[in-house]
Amino acid sequence: MTEQKGKKDKKDEIYNNLLRKSNEARTIRKIVMIISLVVVLIVAGIALTGYLYIQSSLKPVSPGSKEMKKVEIPIGSSASSIGQILEKQGIIKSELIFKYYVKLNNETGFQAGTYDLSPSMTIDQIITNLKKGKVLKQAKLKFTIPEGLQLDEIAKIIAKHTDYDQAEILKKLDDPKYIKSLMEKYPHLLTDKLLEKDIKHPLEGYLFPATYSFYEEKPTLDQLVNKMLVKTNSILAKYEDQMNKKKLTIHETLTMASLIEEEATEKADRHKISSIFYNRIKVGMPLQTDPTVLYSLGKHKERVTYKDTEVVSPYNTYQVKGLPPSPISNAGETSIEAAINPEKTDYLYFLAAKKTGKVYYSKSLQEHNKLKEKYITNVDND
Repeated sequence: MTEQKGKKDKKDEIYNNLLRKSNEARTIRKIVMIISLVVVLIVAGIALTGYLYIQSSLKPVSPGSKEMKKVEIPIGSSASSIGQILEKQGIIKSELIFKYYVKLNNETGFQAGTYDLSPSMTIDQIITNLKKGKVLKQAKLKFTIPEGLQLDEIAKIIAKHTDYDQAEILKKLDDPKYIKSLMEKYPHLLTDKLLEKDIKHPLEGYLFPATYSFYEEKPTLDQLVNKMLVKTNSILAKYEDQMNKKKLTIHETLTMASLIEEEATEKADRHKISSIFYNRIKVGMPLQTDPTVLYSLGKHKERVTYKDTEVVSPYNTYQVKGLPPSPISNAGETSIEAAINPEKTDYLYFLAAKKTGKVYYSKSLQEHNKLKEKYITNVDND
């Protein structure tokens, strides 16, 4: 009797355990279903909110507005920077939505200039206006900065086309207070490096060589400089990933590019010259590039003498190893790209033949001296 009772109690216990587990499983399933439903509702809510936000952002800021605003689009502006300008001026609701709308619709060919735009315009109307570019014909001021010019030469060009004096321009461009104000505007482009004591001109190398158009009657010097810095920023933005991958700073890139720009001739391969400079740095050789000597002297000469190479200056790469403290000129995009992507070579030397201008590259000093004797020294003795 006691044995049968024990068996019955055991069965009851097993049944109760199964029943409890079944109830627990049902409870867990309910919890999972509730959580899943909540997650679905949250995702749906986010998606709906995002959709409504996008739809709203694509609509005019103020459909009934008759207000017209003058909006300046600088040369070389990207879709992102154009969006920032339009949002800041109250022409669109979101620069981010504008940027992706332009990308998704493969919209290109935006023209620099000053436009009359209204908050009542749709994004498509704004894009159409920005692609017409008719305002370029109405420029009040237009000048070209050739590649490879130094800051004093750029100041001379600006002075020629404006009422500013060359000395006045250089004084402002070298003013630490003005440089700090620009650093606040362009923190990614301009760093504290520019104010180090060895640097001759803080903005040397940072004013991109290009043709600039202005639509104001008399643009301020600040407007001129800002437009050039915006252009530099837009060019460097193309190579940002490559510079980061190679651990190159903007300052190093522009400095190397300026050396390449000054040394390269029409017949020179900038990527090979770039490789020679990097190879020399790698093995601890001085760069020994003549343009840095001339920059140290503050002169423009046809030929550098041995005495010239003894000038005491942090820019003299005959005396100081590695890159100079800052760029020695304002390089074009071709030289910038070569500074970032040097060709893989074993070359340590190069020279240009005196008669033909053809550039010869060599791996050893012995080979270099033979080429020098053949294409330069003996030519001088003819």
